Amino acid sequence: KVVEEAPAPGMTPARRAEMGGVAVAAARAIDYVGAGTVEFLVDGNGFYFMEMNTRLQVEHAVTEMVTGIDLVEWQFRIAAGETLPRRQDQLAIDGHAIEARVYAEDPAQDFLPMAGPIAHLAMPATDRHLRVDIGVRAGDQVSIHYDPMIAKLIVWDADRAAALRRLRAALSKAEIVGVATNLEFLAALAAHPAFAEGDIDTGFIGRYRAELLPAPEPAGDTAIALACLYLFLGRTRHAAELAAASGDPWSPWHRVDGWRLNDDNHHRLTLLDGEREVEIDVHYRGDGYLIETSRGGIAASGRLDAAGGLVADLDGARAKATVVRQGAVITVLYQGRPHRLVLRDPLAGVRMDEAPAGALEAPMPGRVAAVLVAAGQAVKKGAPLMLLEAMKMEHSINAPLAGTIEAVHYAAGDQVEAGATLLSIAARDP
Repeated sequence: KVVEEAPAPGMTPARRAEMGGVAVAAARAIDYVGAGTVEFLVDGNGFYFMEMNTRLQVEHAVTEMVTGIDLVEWQFRIAAGETLPRRQDQLAIDGHAIEARVYAEDPAQDFLPMAGPIAHLAMPATDRHLRVDIGVRAGDQVSIHYDPMIAKLIVWDADRAAALRRLRAALSKAEIVGVATNLEFLAALAAHPAFAEGDIDTGFIGRYRAELLPAPEPAGDTAIALACLYLFLGRTRHAAELAAASGDPWSPWHRVDGWRLNDDNHHRLTLLDGEREVEIDVHYRGDGYLIETSRGGIAASGRLDAAGGLVADLDGARAKATVVRQGAVITVLYQGRPHRLVLRDPLAGVRMDEAPAGALEAPMPGRVAAVLVAAGQAVKKGAPLMLLEAMKMEHSINAPLAGTIEAVHYAAGDQVEAGATLLSIAARDP
C-alpha cells in the first residue's frame, strides 16, 4: 500500500452502502464487538471479500479526516463497554482526504526495505489541512526487525483536486536524510496526470514505472555550489568556535580566510556526483567565495543555521537549502529534491585507495552487495575486495596495498554505516 484515499475515487453512494452492509453482516455473523476493518477488492463487475482485520488499520486516518471523528477514542470506548457515540445515520463525509505512506525503502530496487540511521528529519507544519503521524526522530535507527514505515502524511481539503495540491506541497517540504526513502517516488506519483485524474488500479505503478522512477539526474551547478558553500561556511564557524574557546581568540592562526603569501587564496575540492567527478576551485573573497567549475564561476555567500539550513546568495539570486553531511557524503536538499554528493578532499582524510594496512572502513552508509575475498586470501594492490551499494550505485572497496585479508566483518546483504570496519588487511612481507 502506498496511498489511501477517502472517499475512494469512483465509489458511488450505492456501492458504499452495499459494501458497508456486507461488512456489518460479517461482523455480526461472528458476534464481533470492537474496532475492525473489512477489506474488499473492487473491479468493474463488483466487489469481493478479501479479509477482516480485528483492529484499526494504518489508513484509518483518512476516515477520521473526512468524518471528524476519532476512531481510536471510539475503540477505547467500546472496549470499556460503552455504546458508540453516534449512529451510522449521524455520520457524513466532508471533503476529501489522501494519505501517503513514507517508507524506508528503495523504489529503484523493487521497493526493497532499508534499514539504517536517520541523520536528518523535518516534516511540514501541521494544521487543519495536514496531519503527520510519525514515530521516529533524527538520530533514530530504522531497524530490520520492524515495518520500515517512517511516517504518514494525511491531507484534507474540500475536494480531491485541492487535497492533491496539498499533498504535493506537503511532500515537497518533507526531508529525510540517512536511510533511503520513497519520498521522491511519492512526489512523482502525486504529480502524475493519470493519478490526478483518478485513473488508478493495482497495475498503476507497473504501467507508469518509467515516469515514476526516472533515472537520477546529475546535480546542477546550483546544488554543487550550495554543497561547497556549506563546507566552507561550516569550516569558518568551527574555527570561530575554537577561537572563542581558546586563550587568544584574536590570534591570526584561527583564521580560515584562505590567506596565501604571493598567491591567490583558493582551495580545490573533488565531488563525486554518481559516476561523474567534478573538480571545483573555491576562491576566497572579502564578501564570500568564488566557486569555479569547468562550466564557469559562481559568486557565493550565505549563512548557516544550527539545523543545517543554508540561505545563500548565488550570483545575486537567493537560494534556500538544507545540507546534511555524513562523513564523506553530502546531501543537498534543494527545491524538493535531494542531491547526494561524495567529497574527495585530500585535507579531509585518507582516501580508501591510499589507506595504510589495517582496517578498511565504509566511506558512506550502504548495503554490502558482494564480498569478493575471504579471510586468509592474498590480494594484489588495487584488487576489488567488496562491493558497497549506496546512492543507487555500487562502490568498489579496493585493496590499498598487496597483502593478506585478515578478517571480513560483513556479509552480502548487510547494512553498514559510514565508518564501519568492513575488512582488515595486513601488508605482505617483502
